[in-house]
Amino acid sequence: MNKIVKGIGVTAIAAVMAGVSFAAHEWYADKPFLFRAYLDRPLIKIAMDQPEMLTSLGVLESVGITGHNAYLDNDSPEQGDKLFAQMASLRDGLSQYDNDSLSESELLSKQVAQYLLDLMSQAEPYRYHTYPVNQLFGIQNGYPTFMQAQHRLQTQEDVEHYLARLDAVQLKFAQTLEGLKLREQKGIIPPRFMIDRVLTEMTEFVAQPIETNILYTNLEQKAAEIEGVSSQQSQAWLADAKSRIQDSVHPAYQSLIDYFTQLAPKAGNDVGYWHLPDGDKAYELALKLFTTTDYSAEQLHQLGLSEVERLQAQMLSIITQQGYSVDAGFETAMAELAADPKHYYPDNDEGRAQILADYQRILDEIDAGLDPVFNVRPQASMEVQRIPEFKEKTSPGAYYQQPSLDGTRPGRFFANLYDIKATPRYSMRTLAYHEGIPGHHFQIAIAMELEGLPFMRRMAPFTAYIEGWALYAEQVAWEAGFQDQPLDNLGRLQAELFRAVRLVVDTGLHAKRWSREQAIDYMAANTGMAKSDVVAEVERYIVMPGQATAYKVGMLKILELRQKAQQALGDKFELTAFHDAVLKNGALPLDILEQVIDDYIAKVQAS
Repeated sequence: MNKIVKGIGVTAIAAVMAGVSFAAHEWYADKPFLFRAYLDRPLIKIAMDQPEMLTSLGVLESVGITGHNAYLDNDSPEQGDKLFAQMASLRDGLSQYDNDSLSESELLSKQVAQYLLDLMSQAEPYRYHTYPVNQLFGIQNGYPTFMQAQHRLQTQEDVEHYLARLDAVQLKFAQTLEGLKLREQKGIIPPRFMIDRVLTEMTEFVAQPIETNILYTNLEQKAAEIEGVSSQQSQAWLADAKSRIQDSVHPAYQSLIDYFTQLAPKAGNDVGYWHLPDGDKAYELALKLFTTTDYSAEQLHQLGLSEVERLQAQMLSIITQQGYSVDAGFETAMAELAADPKHYYPDNDEGRAQILADYQRILDEIDAGLDPVFNVRPQASMEVQRIPEFKEKTSPGAYYQQPSLDGTRPGRFFANLYDIKATPRYSMRTLAYHEGIPGHHFQIAIAMELEGLPFMRRMAPFTAYIEGWALYAEQVAWEAGFQDQPLDNLGRLQAELFRAVRLVVDTGLHAKRWSREQAIDYMAANTGMAKSDVVAEVERYIVMPGQATAYKVGMLKILELRQKAQQALGDKFELTAFHDAVLKNGALPLDILEQVIDDYIAKVQAS
């Protein structure tokens, strides 16, 4: 930590990050006077040990603190031990603060902290039941993505830090490799397809000419835009970068290539968590972690089947009205719709550029028209970008990246343009609403901007709430009139159906022992999605057990709570006020969200 902050007082850094004054007592005391300081302090300490997180948050640069940008996170197993110990200590100390001594907001913070820390305690025995290097995410694609999207290159010092991070990658890869070997010893070996995918990805990454590598081209593009830098200086930086990519980055990748090459013969074709040691227990915990409920795999599976039936019936009605035949069933009807070329952009650079422009137009349009349904709005702006081409083949259809805390980096909606058939025009609105406005960008940026709340509340990782809100936001956009064309509404229903199918497939894979091929066949038959998307999605559920179940569970809970508020309040119900109650508390476990809505109902009734 001392290297990273370069001698700047830790209480000063804490004050910058928390936005409050941190006296020495609040930093070092066993029991700080302020409950918020008690919650913020360990998370700030963790952040100060994670320079990549500091870069992503972007709060220290505004006061001239930049040294952390020359380092990468410590990914060693020992660092993981330290993190669990810190969280256990934080959990044990919550009892120092009596509920009666806390304000309403502080009490909610205590409940959220208790919930999250209890989950972490339960998860510790299964911390190695993960695949940290896989075809979807991991250091092999996360590192270059981080360098391209989050490491800023605005000054000469930023460039020096960038170059330092090219060297630092060898240690980070070595630490990741140490964790992979520990998993192998415990019998946590990825399925064979996953190993083949990452080997292809990494081999292609190091085989390309350095001058076309994203780590080189990113510096080439951005260094040329730095004010006052000569072409000679830019060329010197590029020569230095090329040397470091060759001498540090490529050997780091080769170390993982060598490891997975020798691991491949030990891997099999069973893909569900059930085949791992204690995999059934790990999956049960994963469902609890991602849904913040006690739903069993069987309950979620049956919920998914019933939702699939309901949504397909609505979609078939629209398809019939649009003149497509449904006589041969849902899969054939969706295939006929998907085969119609009028629904697609040209399969060239111009077509892909137009997709990005149209996404931005859709977002600008809805952003300008949401006043009737939202009071609270994020201050952070957002933009649309293409998923970097080097990783889009195995990436999901889209994802969102949060803005920096200081507002210098906007929220970003990344769209996958690898397969043009995966972006039919009628699906674009609902995807933009989910990833951008009023979905992830609204919820995540608003949470980050909440004043007076501890970091844990502003950055809480409760997937059922976060993804449930984004799916709910798709419906809100439709209700507000932004999907007035029947096929746009079909796209919305197909997106919701996609999440219902996820309930079936995720539990099928990990609890009912479905094969990868069985899951692909079911999803292709019941969604009408492009085959490339189906394969990428099923393989995502294999590497992230339980995560896919969060979306529908969260959406259905928010809709249930909205109906509850409407019935209780009658004429006093205002949708804008309901959305305030949901959004102004950060992400929450679903039972705590219900408690918040119950309090909102009671206050309106008493007014």
